[in-house]
Amino acid sequence: MNVKVYEKLDIKDFLNKNREITVVDVRSPIEYNQGHIPGSINLPLFSDEERKQVGTVYKKSGFNSSLLLGLKITGPKLDSFVKKAKEIALNKELLIHCWRGGKRSESMAWLFDLSGIKTSVLIDGYKAYRTYLRKEFEKPANIIVLGGMTGSGKTDILIEIIKQKHQVLNLEGLANHKGSAFGSIGQEDQPTTEQFENNIYEQWLDLDFSKPIWIEDESKAIGKVHIPDPLYKKIREARLIKIEKAKELRVKRLVKEYTVCDKIMLENAIVKISKRLGGLRTKECLIALKEDNFNKVADISLEYYDKAYNYGLSNRKKNSIINVILENNNVKRNTNQILNYYEKS
Repeated sequence: MNVKVYEKLDIKDFLNKNREITVVDVRSPIEYNQGHIPGSINLPLFSDEERKQVGTVYKKSGFNSSLLLGLKITGPKLDSFVKKAKEIALNKELLIHCWRGGKRSESMAWLFDLSGIKTSVLIDGYKAYRTYLRKEFEKPANIIVLGGMTGSGKTDILIEIIKQKHQVLNLEGLANHKGSAFGSIGQEDQPTTEQFENNIYEQWLDLDFSKPIWIEDESKAIGKVHIPDPLYKKIREARLIKIEKAKELRVKRLVKEYTVCDKIMLENAIVKISKRLGGLRTKECLIALKEDNFNKVADISLEYYDKAYNYGLSNRKKNSIINVILENNNVKRNTNQILNYYEKS
């Protein structure tokens, strides 16, 4: 009797198929949660504790002993693996990977193939995916950076740019953070840096590199996650469209955005920048918050953020900066003005 042999795919072929075929990640939950291919489904061969046990036996007694333990653990679960695989397989087909494309993915691929599901294994596993995406960020790209001091409305303008059918890579949206001490307020939990990179790459795949790609001016860190080095280098070297907007307009916008938040969260954010503000200004800011004087809170906070932004700006080449003066907070009008400046520059 001929036994079907699962197919092995390199990373390029795997990625060409992964949006049409369900991807199964058979690593343990802790590995999956650290970082995974977006859209993949975790069907772990071992739980976190089971993986730890098998690894310990391997180190102490070698491969054969760890194999026997692995078989003992997985044996009772084989039927549940097959049932789940059949539920998630599209047209009876699955893509599968583990960390290095080794025993875990090969074992599950054999099982799924035997049960009638066409299964393809990623050569070198998730490790190959991570290596590949880092190199992909090195590709030349026509990046246009939208900058401006805190409260300039950059994020809203980028959203409007998307509506006008231009390409935008929204890093703050992917990071679930607005990039300041106040940036986590009203946001979902941040991903790990590894997952952040994976999520960026998922959008990176859809970009047309012959056309402009708009990105907000960012620090290397957005909250607790970090922009991949090759991409950050591109951001720092790209042309910068810098919004110039009066401080009172920026204060007005920040007050509108943050007065709906829990005051305790605002207080914690102020404390985070207290060393930069100084003792006196921090005290004044906290008193203003207690008195619901949100205009003063925003005004004092901008003293720190404006200095920080100007410092970062000083490291850019002067001839790469295009200043655009915006006289109001009308998002659509401001977006059109910025796009016109860019097209004429």
